[in-house]
Amino acid sequence: MRKGVTFLISIALMFGLGGIIIGSFLNVVIYRVPKGESIISPGSHCPKCGHALRAWELIPIVSFIIQGGRCLNCRTKVSWRYPGVELLTGLLFSLTGTLGFLMGFHPARIGLNLVFTASLIALTFIDFDTYRLPDVLTLPLWGLGLIGGFIIPGYPSGWESILSSLGAGGFFWLITRIHPQGMGLGDVKLVAALGAFLGFPGIFLAVFLGSLVGAIVGLVILWLGHRGFRQQIPFGPYLSLGAVLTLWWGTRIFDWYWAWFK
Repeated sequence: MRKGVTFLISIALMFGLGGIIIGSFLNVVIYRVPKGESIISPGSHCPKCGHALRAWELIPIVSFIIQGGRCLNCRTKVSWRYPGVELLTGLLFSLTGTLGFLMGFHPARIGLNLVFTASLIALTFIDFDTYRLPDVLTLPLWGLGLIGGFIIPGYPSGWESILSSLGAGGFFWLITRIHPQGMGLGDVKLVAALGAFLGFPGIFLAVFLGSLVGAIVGLVILWLGHRGFRQQIPFGPYLSLGAVLTLWWGTRIFDWYWAWFK
């Protein structure tokens, strides 16, 4: 029993540490993609003075602490969001990978789910910053979900991915035709990608959970007086949250739901 727990903790730490490293890369994606800049060249540098970061300055979280949250060259303050994204990615990777392992997912499916999670983190912060979901992230994510359905064992299958993607994406596209101010085409493409990864009925659970959380947060913001009814609120982060929750516990939620009505 103790060996099993120790092994499970090791698995969780392995995924978590990998996630922290990926989170450092996601910070680059979040910053550069909306600006149309390359995520490869030039290397990591201070956006204020251009100071090229040395190898030890790129160590996730640790370098932020050692540097006191400032650039060593110009002493410009570095946002807490950088280590925050790294920690968040580490936590989500640990949960996604460990739960996938416990549920007996194919290793390739676990890997695909980790890519899915990383993409949603990047899209979430980009949407918060710019109110946009760039095609350069949503379209490859959609294609990856469809391809994964055909070549990786597990749920959903390829045709289920296609049907869920087209059904959910088509439904949201109709909403944009009827009420263009409600959401953008970026949200439609994200929903299509979520459908490819989650299948049916997982995609509808993800949309329901995301809409529920988004509505609650929106009401709280209105109550606090930070926004008006006509002000834009990004929907991508809430869709992403609903998708991750469905990825982790969708099966259990559906089992609980059907048991409740028996």
